[in-house]
Amino acid sequence: MSSDLVRMSFTIDKGLMRRMERLLRGGRHGNRSEFIRDLIRARLVEEEWKADEEAVGTITLVYNHEVRQLADKLTSLQHEHHHDVLATTHVHLDRHICAEMIMVKGRPRIIEEMTEQLRQQKGVLHAAVSMGSTGKRLT
Repeated sequence: MSSDLVRMSFTIDKGLMRRMERLLRGGRHGNRSEFIRDLIRARLVEEEWKADEEAVGTITLVYNHEVRQLADKLTSLQHEHHHDVLATTHVHLDRHICAEMIMVKGRPRIIEEMTEQLRQQKGVLHAAVSMGSTGKRLT
């Protein structure tokens, strides 16, 4: 039975290697190979976003729901991007502040434009996008 795994060797500065070992001890990676695979995949996701290839992402919003008509504006913007929005989760952080996580799929340029449109609404305290991948190019 043949394996798709390839054994590699590389050279690294001692100081950088010690820092990597500290990251490994304090992190979730079982070994160096898993650590390096995760670093490579993270970089591949960044490249997908730079190339504006189809991707997934999560837009996180924190906002004051008492700002007049804000909820309607946020909903309208999501409807304008209905073909990109996969799911939305809304939670109440306290009596006035809400958080929404909007899972999206599409071109990163469009996802970032949507994030910016949401961010610009009066009452939005924070808006950020977390880059993700469809996974098609990560193997």
